[in-house]
Amino acid sequence: MSKLYIKNMVCDRCRMAVGQTLEQLGLHPLRIDLGEAVVEEEPSPDQLAALGDKLERLGFRLLDDRRQQTVDLIKSALIRRVLNPGVHPAAAFSDYLVQELHQDYSALSKLFSEMEGKSIERYYIGLRIERVKELISYGELTLTQIALRMNYSSVAYLSSQFKSVTGMTPSQYKAEEGRRRTALDKL
Repeated sequence: MSKLYIKNMVCDRCRMAVGQTLEQLGLHPLRIDLGEAVVEEEPSPDQLAALGDKLERLGFRLLDDRRQQTVDLIKSALIRRVLNPGVHPAAAFSDYLVQELHQDYSALSKLFSEMEGKSIERYYIGLRIERVKELISYGELTLTQIALRMNYSSVAYLSSQFKSVTGMTPSQYKAEEGRRRTALDKL
């Protein structure tokens, strides 16, 4: 059994694409999560090289640096939390990361800042705002409903954070013609 770490996996379609790629190479996935895949066997060097090439063509990257693997696990955990905010609504994101990664938060925070050049908190806020932009773009929910869904304490706090990140209010963003969004795996 072998665990592979894969960068830029952010959705179920990513998991499906990685699973198909593993199977094409004769590897048997036991579990595929965002950012990692567990395969039944130990991949040969040739299989790893081929996997790395195929994943690159799909927009992913096979990670071998332990520090980068940890950063990618942090990102994947936070993306899961942003996409499924009801899973751990009451827990602070720092407690959530400790629970998910089984590591001390201060060590995770220090590593993330060194590797990414920004704090975990700044990254998490960026993820949340991009998800809010997505929900605004759909036009199906009010700002109050979005604030509740995304676990903001109030619409005012959401609006304030949105403006500090984007430079505009949610209403201005909604009225903007060519709404700019960033894919979560590009943050």
